[in-house]
Amino acid sequence: MGRIYGKTATAFAREAVQLAVADAGLAMSDIDGLLINSPGDLSLQLQRGLGLRDLKVLAEVQAYGSSAGAMIQYAGLAVEHGMANTVVCVFADAPLKEGVSAGAYSGTRRTYNGFSALGFAAGYGGANPRYAMAARRHMLSYGTTTDQFGAVAVQQRAWAAMNPDAQMREPMSLDDHRASRWIAEPLRLLDCCLVSNGGVAVIVTSADRARTLRQPPAYVLGWGQAHPGIVQERGSRFGEVSGAIESGARAFAMAGLRKDDVDVCQLYDCYTYTVVVSLEDYGFCDKGEGGPFAASGVLGPGGSLPTNTGGGQLSSFYMWGMTPISEGVLQARGTAGERQVDRHDVVLVSGNGGILDHHSTMLLSPHAKVD
Repeated sequence: MGRIYGKTATAFAREAVQLAVADAGLAMSDIDGLLINSPGDLSLQLQRGLGLRDLKVLAEVQAYGSSAGAMIQYAGLAVEHGMANTVVCVFADAPLKEGVSAGAYSGTRRTYNGFSALGFAAGYGGANPRYAMAARRHMLSYGTTTDQFGAVAVQQRAWAAMNPDAQMREPMSLDDHRASRWIAEPLRLLDCCLVSNGGVAVIVTSADRARTLRQPPAYVLGWGQAHPGIVQERGSRFGEVSGAIESGARAFAMAGLRKDDVDVCQLYDCYTYTVVVSLEDYGFCDKGEGGPFAASGVLGPGGSLPTNTGGGQLSSFYMWGMTPISEGVLQARGTAGERQVDRHDVVLVSGNGGILDHHSTMLLSPHAKVD
């Protein structure tokens, strides 16, 4: 994971699936479903590369950063309704090339499911300028500051220092954040996610079967999606709200839980701003109070709401929605090593896709849901 060169996205995906199958104590012959998500470099031919035969479920899923959460939801429905017994959900990407800066990734042409990313956004750094507009809107509406965004980055770096798989483990201070260069004001370099090569796979099966496998299960208590379609124009609430409001409400209702039941958060953090707006929209603080809430220190080690405990996409690695999901699974099953939090009965995991266009929420737990 990270600056690993010489492998294709397909090679990363194959290895991730093989590792996940072994981690669960399964054989490849046990897999009868495969769901795939990537920025465009994986295909259904992954089935052949893995030697999988007679699959009952096979599809590519695309809702950008919310895709990983959506894949697990669809896999869960497939298992629940007898379409498949054991479904692998996988993401992989390999944008980094040796000798080429990570920054080149943002401004170059890439194809996403046949659509080329060209024009203003590609020429000026992909999603950076549009998320900068969203962050600026939040600042103008609620008084959020760049130092408050920086507090998110600093706390997540403190978590990453305990994660041997994190790309960035060096200590970071608020002064370091202030000194980092502008990418698209008000977002600095340390407000922006990493670029990574790698792959992550998650196996979804029934609760009864999961209890018989090698690792402690991470039970899915509730889930939800939201695709608000907020337009980026005058008069909209673009930048002030996200799909976490609706997807979170649906997940909590399904689980029969409230936000006060959450012990740990794994929030999609393509930028520090998205952590701030998500905290508000899940109800952990009032609307407009996400900046001061984050700056109070509650998100870091020893805080009352441990958030992005592996370092997140800002400091650990960037695997779209699989970054928060992978850490959520580790925390829920109690296998996160030095960074494992004591209270992890309910782990909230979010995914965010597009420019606040798509959202997924899941609630994980080491305890099965009791009806």
